[in-house]
Amino acid sequence: MTSIDPASHPTVPGTLVRVRATKWGGRPHWEFDGLWLGADEHGDWVGFPAGTSFARPGNAFTASWVSVSLFPSGGWAAGFNASHPRGLGTYVDLATPPEWRSDATGATVSYVDLDLDVVERDGASAFIDDEHEFAEHAVAFGYPAELVARVRADADAVLAAVRRREAPFDGATAEHWLARLGELLR
Repeated sequence: MTSIDPASHPTVPGTLVRVRATKWGGRPHWEFDGLWLGADEHGDWVGFPAGTSFARPGNAFTASWVSVSLFPSGGWAAGFNASHPRGLGTYVDLATPPEWRSDATGATVSYVDLDLDVVERDGASAFIDDEHEFAEHAVAFGYPAELVARVRADADAVLAAVRRREAPFDGATAEHWLARLGELLR
């Protein structure tokens, strides 16, 4: 289980959380708000009801589906979608380890999105996406060699776990947290 520091981390289910993903060098990327659901041995879970607005420079959308995200202590963040209109079930951003902060405006979890994604769509085998973007950004933004090696290894490990249906990628784990979100929204 991830350690919970009450000074910087939510402790009450339903607490509003700002999710802030940047690209390397602090470049803005996705930002959106969710509800802290709790934590388990995999990490912290945040839920997003239908109607959640997601925005990044040059793109924004409002979700018509419910989802939950897992923020583990390791170098990735995973999203699990219920009834996604394009069949997107699992989406894992390879990233820096998520960091939690809290201030007068609420809790924030932030991480640096490092381009590679593990994607699983209904009826299709999981795959690693954005290899070209990762290779280009590693050179253009000067990713340290040890970071490149770690992200590549993490992507391979997550892909294998998704394909083997290991928790938290087993379906049942995300279903539990989707149900918890449903309970909070009643």
